[in-house]
Parts: sequence; structure tokens; C-alpha cells
Amino acid sequence: MHTTDNWTTTPITADLLRGALDLERTEHGLLPHRLPARARAQNTDAQLAMAESQPSGVRLAFRTRATAVELDVLRTKRVYVGAPPRPDGVYELLVDGRPAGRAESTGGNTLTVDMMTGTTEHRPGTPATLAFTGLPGHEKDVEIWLPHNETTELVALRTDAPAEPVPDRGRRVWLHHGSSISHGSDAAGPTGIWPAHAARLAGVELVNLGLGGSAVLDPFTARAMRDTPADLISVKLGINLVNLDLMRLRAFAPAVHGFLDTIREGHPTTPLLVVSPILCPMHEDTPGPAAPDLADGRLRFVAMGDPAERASGKLTLNVIREELARIVAQRTAEDPHLHHLDGRALYGEADAAELPLPDQLHPDAATHRLIGERFAALAFTADGPFGAPDA
Repeated sequence: MHTTDNWTTTPITADLLRGALDLERTEHGLLPHRLPARARAQNTDAQLAMAESQPSGVRLAFRTRATAVELDVLRTKRVYVGAPPRPDGVYELLVDGRPAGRAESTGGNTLTVDMMTGTTEHRPGTPATLAFTGLPGHEKDVEIWLPHNETTELVALRTDAPAEPVPDRGRRVWLHHGSSISHGSDAAGPTGIWPAHAARLAGVELVNLGLGGSAVLDPFTARAMRDTPADLISVKLGINLVNLDLMRLRAFAPAVHGFLDTIREGHPTTPLLVVSPILCPMHEDTPGPAAPDLADGRLRFVAMGDPAERASGKLTLNVIREELARIVAQRTAEDPHLHHLDGRALYGEADAAELPLPDQLHPDAATHRLIGERFAALAFTADGPFGAPDA
């Protein structure tokens, strides 16, 4: 779609992107990654490979007088066998930090996933063009937030006036790691995921390592965080270790210590907040694994463990919360910049009664907003762990 004859094509380079740790050149363009190449090379899990290639929190950022912007993209849309169709990924346009447009891609690749067998099928497609018009003609900051839940290759950027990288505004960089809830799960769009909402309220730059199904204390993720410049760091741990039934209590505590030790190698005094899981009733006292249930034509999850298995070291959310609180309390004697937040302060029993998790595991759009507001209020206020720089 070409709405003007006066296009300027701007090469998409790293200085136009925020929130990506690596860029891979593909046959069609550039694929943003949220883990660096060395970490990807050490990963053997298809779920993590898919999650880190989905650009949650990644956005194009440029300064321009343009009134029209076009972005050519090649998306990869997921289809789950037996489940209702997923909504298309959303691209959100911000002008000087305020919402100014939304678009959805068409066509593209399709990845069909059978959760019962673990198999996938990839069908290639063609790029599409997103168009944003009617922008104000003055000099402005423009951001295009990429879909948090669709792998997106960036093919070309066109504007009807020159575009250049946004200069450094001196905002603090917040590096966050978590599960699919931090990745965005069922948020309404990329700026609606709870970390993006919290970052906007706090006036910080987000680097989101929320990795769906993959917050499992992987050493390569810790090393990626160690090597990523950041002024503030948070890690939200627990739910994936339970719903994957991946680790026992004996291994959990040393793994947490090792994960935090690695981050501290690169960020010895950076404020570091450890966040335990939000309330998830099915796993509070029942171990995993979690399994998909498609019996009624919609996706829900059920816990397959037995509460009695806690005695043999199986993890539940309550076990993990107790252990994380203990670990942080132990470490703060030597690390005064380490902090702890009980995730139930972000979403607890009263919230579950009012805003239940639709699939028993993931929050909806309204709950993402609630969690983001609460995190901003608890972490970024003057007396919080991420208080003002001079606090």
C-alpha cells in the first residue's frame, strides 16, 4: 500500500529498535530476538525458541515530521489444533508517548501446534504492509510496538519525511524476566502487557525478557541479563517451574542462588527485585505438570500433580514463595540492593474472585492492567525498590 509518492525508506538498524537484544538477518529482512545468539545456541527447547523470537516489548522508535508511515512485515501466526483461533497480533503506534493508531498484519507464515503431541507444522507466507496515516506534521517521537505474541520479521520502513533514531532521553532502563504472564499472555496488545503498562506509568525504558513457558532459571538467560545494560532489574520466578514439573526443591534453591549470582556478576549494585508468583489457584498447593484441556472447545489448563507429592520435594507455588522469601532474606545481609515482592500483592485471592484467570493460568487484558498499576505503585514509588534515582 503506497499512499504517497514521496517516500523515504530508512534502513532498519539496531539504533531504531528498543527492547531487542539481537537482530538476525533473514531472507526477508530482520528478525528481532530477545535472547542473544550465544544463548539461543545453547537452547534446545522449541517453546523457548518460539517465545524469545516473539517481540514482546520490542518497538521501533524514531523521530520524524512524517504524517504517514508504512512498515512491511512478515509475521508468523500460531494455530493450536483443537483450540479456537487466536486473535491476530496487534501493532500499536505511539506519538510522543500517546496512542495514535493500531494495525493488524495479514498473510504471513503459519505455525500449527498440536499441544497433545508436541508436533508443529510451518507453512510459509508473504509479507504485508501496515499503514499509519494522519499523523501530526510537527517533529515528534514515533514508536511502533510489535506484537507481543507473533514472531515478526521487519522488511522495510517508509515515511513521507526523513526519520532518524530517537535521541537518548536519559530514562532509566528496566530489565525484566518472567513467564508467559510477563511475556503478555492474553493482553489486548503490546502496550497492554503488564510490564509495558508499568514502564509507561514509571517513565522507564523496558527490556522485556518475559519468555512464555521458559522462566526456568536457565543459566544462559541469567548470562544474557548479566550482559545487558540496565539501571533496574526484576526477575519473576515460579510458575513455569511448577507447571512444567521441571525441578524439585533440592535443586530449586541452589539454582536461584546461581541465577542471582550470575546477574550480580554484571550488575553488582543495581536494584534487583525478586518477585514470587501471582495467585494461581490450581497450583497453590498442587504440583504440576499442567496439561491443556480442550474438552469443551476452549483452551484451559489443569494441574496433574498430587498435593501429597510435596513431601517428596515437588514444587508448588506456596513452596516457591516461601523459598524465595527465605533466599532473599539470606542474601540481603550482603546485598542491600536486593529486594523481594510477594506476587500475591499484584494479584491475590480477592482479585481471583473478581477477575478469574480465564484458562486457569493466564490473566486477561484487565488483569494485565491491574498488575501493571500495582507493580508501578509498589516498585517505582519513592520508597520502593525502584524509587527515583535520587531516592
